[in-house]
Amino acid sequence: MTGMKAAGQKKLMLFSGRTHPELAKEVAEQLGIEVAPTRFQDFANGEIFVRYLESVRGCDAFVLQCHASPINESVMEQLIMVDALKRASAKRITVLTPFLAYARQDKKHRGREPISARLMTDLFHTAGANRLMAIDLHTDQIQGFFDGPVDHLFALPLLADYVRSRVAGEQFTVVSPDAGRVRTADRWADRLGAPLAIIHKRRDPDVANEVKVHEVVGDVEGRTCVLVDDMIDTAGTIVKAADALFDQGADKVIAAATHGVLSGPAAERLQNSRISEVVITNSLPIPAERDFDKLTQLSIAPLLARAISEVFSDGSVTSLFEH
Repeated sequence: MTGMKAAGQKKLMLFSGRTHPELAKEVAEQLGIEVAPTRFQDFANGEIFVRYLESVRGCDAFVLQCHASPINESVMEQLIMVDALKRASAKRITVLTPFLAYARQDKKHRGREPISARLMTDLFHTAGANRLMAIDLHTDQIQGFFDGPVDHLFALPLLADYVRSRVAGEQFTVVSPDAGRVRTADRWADRLGAPLAIIHKRRDPDVANEVKVHEVVGDVEGRTCVLVDDMIDTAGTIVKAADALFDQGADKVIAAATHGVLSGPAAERLQNSRISEVVITNSLPIPAERDFDKLTQLSIAPLLARAISEVFSDGSVTSLFEH
């Protein structure tokens, strides 16, 4: 069965792009349906063609695509999928982007720069999306960029409960790797009932991904430190933060983040670092060459499935996180 019907003949259909079909299959299994059959084709010049193999007229469509490498192709494929649904008379189209591309470009730091996160949401709205669903956006204000409902989901309960099981019986501190992640770390500290520490750092504005750690603010000596962030990209920030914690007498460091982008040297850096374990979700696919022994992936499929069910049944997505 490729869909489910509710009162009034509403029909939920789940569609998947090609970047992370395993996640889409997991979500579909949680919902008790199948991913809608879709034909994809790449033309010789790189253009993408999409056609749905069964009727989508009047359906409540959920389009799942992880914005992973090649990231621009992933985005364009999802935009074309949304356009095809709109032109095929889908009743409502919800864009599911567990990791939203360009979310870090959410403001202008200096003159003559873009706000690419706003451009992304405008593109999806223009393509025909009625609703946007994402997990742990880089900044909360991105919710206001999309002209329509936005369901901002959180991986914190999933990640924090796992980390709690790993540090049970130990004295531990939640650590923010920079000032920008303090609010996230504060939520972790509240949930785990742990003290909070902050690492003060400065970036070189003219060199991408270059970080200089300065000092640790908080009690970390002799404790297990849980470094938390929304994503791990090249892993430069997280590895240097861990080194700073060990320099201040930390006993052990665990890193936890929602999105494992793991670009370039990230996997090698993390494997060779003094970090004991790196905990992420499967919001992005991890190819075999980027996997490493210290990496633990937790599935967000149950969270996505519950959120989809609440939206489809006109329930409350907020209720998933109220506790």
